[in-house]
Amino acid sequence: MVIERTSKEVIIRLSSSVNTDGLQKLVDYLTYKEATAKSKAKQADVDKLASEAKAGWWAKNRSRLVK
Repeated sequence: MVIERTSKEVIIRLSSSVNTDGLQKLVDYLTYKEATAKSKAKQADVDKLASEAKAGWWAKNRSRLVK
């Protein structure tokens, strides 16, 4: 593995034999970290938003899923 830092990015080089499923999970996590790095949101606010989104989704899809 080689890790290289430039002025604009970090480059990670891995052997092609690396398991891509595990690598995808790592990339997803790093994408999340990059997207939220400058966030000022509090966990309570995030939890409330997630709860509201789930409730709205369930209200919209309940009749389709529960028979």
